[in-house]
Amino acid sequence: MAAVFAACATEPTLKEAYKNNFLIGVAVNTNQIFEHDQRGVPIIKSQFNSLSPENVLKWGPIHPHPGPDGYNFGPADRYVEFGESNHMTLVGHTLVWHSQTPQWVFLADDGTNTVDRDTLLQRMHDHIQTVVGRYRGRIKYWDVVNEALAEDGTLRKSRWLKIIGEDYIAKAFEYAHEADPNAVLRYNDFSLENPLKRNGAVELVKKLQAQGVPIHAVGLQCHAKLDWPTAEQESDTIDAFAKLGLKVAITELDIDTSASSQQNRSADISLNGQDQTNAVKPAAQLGINLNTNRLPDSVQQVLAQRYAELFGAFLKHRDAVTLVTFWGVTDGDSWLNRGRRNHPLLFDRNGQPKPAFDAVIKAAEEFHGSK
Repeated sequence: MAAVFAACATEPTLKEAYKNNFLIGVAVNTNQIFEHDQRGVPIIKSQFNSLSPENVLKWGPIHPHPGPDGYNFGPADRYVEFGESNHMTLVGHTLVWHSQTPQWVFLADDGTNTVDRDTLLQRMHDHIQTVVGRYRGRIKYWDVVNEALAEDGTLRKSRWLKIIGEDYIAKAFEYAHEADPNAVLRYNDFSLENPLKRNGAVELVKKLQAQGVPIHAVGLQCHAKLDWPTAEQESDTIDAFAKLGLKVAITELDIDTSASSQQNRSADISLNGQDQTNAVKPAAQLGINLNTNRLPDSVQQVLAQRYAELFGAFLKHRDAVTLVTFWGVTDGDSWLNRGRRNHPLLFDRNGQPKPAFDAVIKAAEEFHGSK
């Protein structure tokens, strides 16, 4: 593993290249939090100055059972300790989500009937007070509500919406602000580069702002494809929220290299392989259906160019963008490996920097060289 660390240490690091622009973060898994991953941990420590947890702060892992004795704080505590010991800015992901929430949250004490509005609001309140309160002053950013919108920009028909009503989002932000008044509170979602969904998010934010709800930022997950979103689409999306007076974070960045999913202009994995555009895109013709540990050089260059384009958009909006977080350390860690082998990140399965890493560093150098 020493060779991996040396390779990372001798290169200009990501956090150094972008130190005058925005934080560079990474999502970490449990093996990395507990420092069992001897390949990934040196990369995390050398390259990044912010951390997001893949899972340990989601409701299911941290609060699997009802009541004050139903919490499992061990992994989350370790996450915070790991970040603090390495002088990293910490993100809390996520408080209210339709997924990875235990069944008991939505059920009455009989375990059969659906809970009523007041009871669910109380459970939400107690959960947020407990979790955010425990890490008050230590976790700076919270993804308060995650993925509340459908692809058409309307509210997702989740159990939160059906039981509580539309104000569940406002209540979640109010409870989080109550628990830590100094935390930066974000709404986080994928595919906001799609105009319909982006417009829905803009209207949601405007409504919350009009009600005096403490929302400070929007998280763009930016699970990208080899030809989507364009730099212009990303720029337009950042602009839309910056104009509302919000900061913007790129919260879950990766670029899907699987040919079968290129036509899906969404991060919804249930849609992979479905052509939603009625047009064949050039990237989809690259034939990246490869169950191998390494991309062909031609595709490596496409991936590098895509990262350069996206970081160009982020740099253009550096006054609004506070943080760019990669969703995984190496290709082997990526959630995009479900059902296929993917190569979406800056470091390969051996922990070595790819051409995309060089492209991201170069994007910063060229941006500042042009000033």
